[in-house]
Amino acid sequence: MEIGYVILYVGELERSVAFYRDVVGLAYKFTDAGYAEFDAGGVRFGLYERRRAEWLTGHDVTPGAGGEVVVMVDGVDAYAERLAAAGVQVLSGPVDRPWGHRTVHVADPDGFVVEFAEEIPRARQRR
Repeated sequence: MEIGYVILYVGELERSVAFYRDVVGLAYKFTDAGYAEFDAGGVRFGLYERRRAEWLTGHDVTPGAGGEVVVMVDGVDAYAERLAAAGVQVLSGPVDRPWGHRTVHVADPDGFVVEFAEEIPRARQRR
């Protein structure tokens, strides 16, 4: 078994495409019929217009209700500076986490949390 896609339902597709392409830095692949896709390594990362979600799911979808997208990067502090310069509100960080990540958290245009993380030495060992 493997995860093939991660898809977020978004309010304004073009606004979210611009965020994930221009701010997050994911490689944009295409847009078609209310869906946009990015190159995210081994998993397909997509955005789908929330107004079309009822057709797929049979009910309304609430955006940003929980969870987060984690983007692994080198140099999280530089990303934090770039995000702030782009006018993105930083929710937390940069901060070292005991599980071995240095992180900064922001919200995307629909309120989904996006974490930028780089690996650092673990301060706490797993049990």
